[in-house]
Amino acid sequence: MIPLSRPGQGHLAMLLFSALVAGSFALGTRIANDIDPVALTVIRFVLAGAILAPLVVLTPPGARSRDFVAPWRFLILGGLLAAYFILMFEGLKTAAPISASAVFTLTPMLAAGFGWLLMRQRTTPRIALALAIGAMGALWVVFRADLSALLAFDIGRGEAIYFLGCIAHALYAPLVTRLNRGESPLAFTFGMLLGAIAAMLVYGGDRVMATDWAALPPLVWVGIGYLAVFASASTFVLLQFAALRLPAAKVMAYTYLTPSWVILWELALGGTAPPPLILAGVGLSALALILLLKEEA
Repeated sequence: MIPLSRPGQGHLAMLLFSALVAGSFALGTRIANDIDPVALTVIRFVLAGAILAPLVVLTPPGARSRDFVAPWRFLILGGLLAAYFILMFEGLKTAAPISASAVFTLTPMLAAGFGWLLMRQRTTPRIALALAIGAMGALWVVFRADLSALLAFDIGRGEAIYFLGCIAHALYAPLVTRLNRGESPLAFTFGMLLGAIAAMLVYGGDRVMATDWAALPPLVWVGIGYLAVFASASTFVLLQFAALRLPAAKVMAYTYLTPSWVILWELALGGTAPPPLILAGVGLSALALILLLKEEA
């Protein structure tokens, strides 16, 4: 077996990352109406934190007190990430998983805008073109390949709610760079999880207490387990692993693969394939992926 290069390892990690993230859309639509989004996100983050805590302690340099100074940073970042996931599952109550995953592909474009505002980060013309093509593909899917709906801006309620969450997620990305003070990736992620849990308990602790956990359907517990282990703890580690091996633009590129993975997830879970016209928008997302992965001249 030929060993993978460091960039090859990063690409493999992001391929797995995008597949695991896509599963949260497919499973999320099936459990979103059976549990409050705040309660779901709290239990998801608590379990993910329990998985990451031993890694933080045992992975060099371990847990250091200086990694957790200025805890207000973790409250801000955790609050943004919590808002993203809460709004995601609120949106998935009515939005189709493929449509919601298309909204997710707007995040890189939004992140580029916030990156310029907060960090004066600039993009190359090719990356700007890729972001524009990816946005076009996303809008085509979100508006159900209906030009009249697009011109009338007839967006579904679930997609609109989730878009607000994507704005929070896009703002989170440049703020990580701005607020990080040299902490290890695992410690910083763990601090962010603690901040998210604290923010959610302040905002909706009563919802968590009001949830009848024993009466939840088995599928909800399957979804919670998947979200905590695979779509939270595992993806956090994969993202950190890839970020050390690939440029940021290439890491970001795999966002555009999510709708394609969601289609496969839907077929595997007994769903139906989207109409051919919808697939044209997914194709534009794939083209954006290719442009972002292409080496700079």
